[in-house]
Order: sequence, then structure tokens, then C-alpha cells
Amino acid sequence: MTKIKETSTNFANKKALANECLEVYASNIIGGQWSLAICCYLINGKLRFGELKKCLPNITERMLTLQLRKLEANEIVKRTVYAEVPPRVEYELTPIGYKLKSIIKELESWGKKHKAQWYPIR
Repeated sequence: MTKIKETSTNFANKKALANECLEVYASNIIGGQWSLAICCYLINGKLRFGELKKCLPNITERMLTLQLRKLEANEIVKRTVYAEVPPRVEYELTPIGYKLKSIIKELESWGKKHKAQWYPIR
């Protein structure tokens, strides 16, 4: 995951568009295949890093870490570290993160309809 240079035109355009359009702002927060997938699994409750990795077998550990940090920075996901040996870390959606549930369910419904229309089973 690369970071866009803050001095670039692309960064300025992305920031301006997010400021003007709340849908783009929201999409920037949960956009990307991994962020949304992580949220889909966390809707069902707390998961540890290894459990999330099992849910998403094609994601690298580095990418999972980066996506979890991004979601945590945007206050979508809460990370809880327990003072145990070995250390236990759990991830869960924050209250604002749980508000994504209806949106994710609507995206699922739309995805089913679109896939059935454009990619029928043969």
C-alpha cells in the first residue's frame, strides 16, 4: 500500500473531492477490497489477528496489519491488547463501525443482483 505524496495533484484532487462529496469521503475510509472485507467479518463480533487471517487467506500479514491500522486510525476498528502471556489482541468494530452493517448488507444485495444479471451461472 503506497501513500500518495501530499504535494501531488492527485492528493489535492482526492482531498478536494472528499471535502465536496460525503459519499467519496466515506468511500475513501472503507474503500479497497481488504478494508471492506475486514469490516464484513468483524460485523459478527471480535476477532483476533490470526482469525482474521484465516478468514482472508489471500491477504498478506503486512497488508492485514496496514489495513487494520488504517481502520483503527479512522476509528472504524478498535484494537484491544490484553496483558497476558502470550499477548492477546482482539479487533472489533467501534460503534460508528457497526453503523456500516446496513450499508454492507445493502452492498451485498446489490452485488448479488448485479452478478446475477451480468454473470449468470452457465
